[in-house]
Amino acid sequence: MTVETLSSLEIASGAVIGVLPRRADTAGMCPIGREGGGSPDCDAERPRDVRAALEEAILPALLQAPCLVSFSGGRDSSAVLAVAVQLARREGLAAPIPVTNVFPAAPETCESSWQQRLISHLGLSEWVRIEHANELDLVGPYAQRVLGEQGLVWPPNVHFHLPLIDASKGGSLLTGIGGDELFLAARTKEAPGRRALVLLHPRELARTALASAPASLRRLVVRRRRRIEAAWLRARARREISEILAHQAAAQPASLSERMAWWRRMRYLHVGIAALERTAERPGVMLLHPLLCAGVWSAVADSAAPSGFAGRTEAMHRLFGDLLPPPLLTRSSKARFDAAFWTARAAAFAHDWDGRGAPEEWVDGAKLERHWQDERPSAQSFTLLQSLWLQSVHEASGEAWCPPRARR
Repeated sequence: MTVETLSSLEIASGAVIGVLPRRADTAGMCPIGREGGGSPDCDAERPRDVRAALEEAILPALLQAPCLVSFSGGRDSSAVLAVAVQLARREGLAAPIPVTNVFPAAPETCESSWQQRLISHLGLSEWVRIEHANELDLVGPYAQRVLGEQGLVWPPNVHFHLPLIDASKGGSLLTGIGGDELFLAARTKEAPGRRALVLLHPRELARTALASAPASLRRLVVRRRRRIEAAWLRARARREISEILAHQAAAQPASLSERMAWWRRMRYLHVGIAALERTAERPGVMLLHPLLCAGVWSAVADSAAPSGFAGRTEAMHRLFGDLLPPPLLTRSSKARFDAAFWTARAAAFAHDWDGRGAPEEWVDGAKLERHWQDERPSAQSFTLLQSLWLQSVHEASGEAWCPPRARR
């Protein structure tokens, strides 16, 4: 079974679960996903400077012009763009071109003030902005291209990058994917309650005590405090996911280097990057994710040693303080794109759904129908909707539909 296969529980919950074996975190996976393709040979064992490691990861894309950068205005994509611009100017290469999906009808997606700030700061004259109405809907034309070529994928918004990939045809595309995981992994572990997968007791003493507790005790505490917010899931599904996540969170290593290696083996990262790599194959685009490069992770671990960064803002100041505008270094807000994916198209499909096809062992169909009547359904239900849409397409064409086999 490949890492890309989704179980029925993962489809029902929208959560890809698990950590891959240690052998999955190798220098050959730089960045995670397609091997070769111009990827640098990152030596994850050699202490390195973060900027030098990032430049090494970015250079192949600059050499395959035009080089576009998926640019949202957030801290990750801004850092990648700024390093790429500086490197291109120093090496006498064509400047990278920021490319951005724009949704005029969805104001919560707008980050134009942050984007303009960095574009001006870097002195860039070229910026590709692709406007969309409902084309990036979960079952819209871009999603249908991906689903038609690959079948069900995760995350359900893989097609978000398809317009950017199309714009990069014949060249390369850099993304900021992996920044959240990189800096969460590199954060000091003084408080397990501040980890992404765990929400624990707020008092410092209790948190500190739990950090050194046996894994079995940590699982017990974590299990009592994790809550799966998915109203359509049956009680059994909630228990199953809570148990899996409790084991996963409790297994997070304490040492900085081991913790970062563990985070980089998160199964959802490999599943998502594999889907993106396949999406870029047909247009012939070199798709690179510098913030997932093993060499970059090694360099960040060296910079954050011995215990980790105090937080994301400290990391940004130390690593990119000379490149980014001060307000961007401390930014904590993020745009929300759910409205770009759940438009009238997805709502109409959900409204017309006949209640058949969802994995009954995990999903309460009546509750799912009611949930999809909400104005803003949870993004955790998006994979399930695409699965049902694919089933409807197969049935309409007379093809047999083979649902995934259940597994933990």
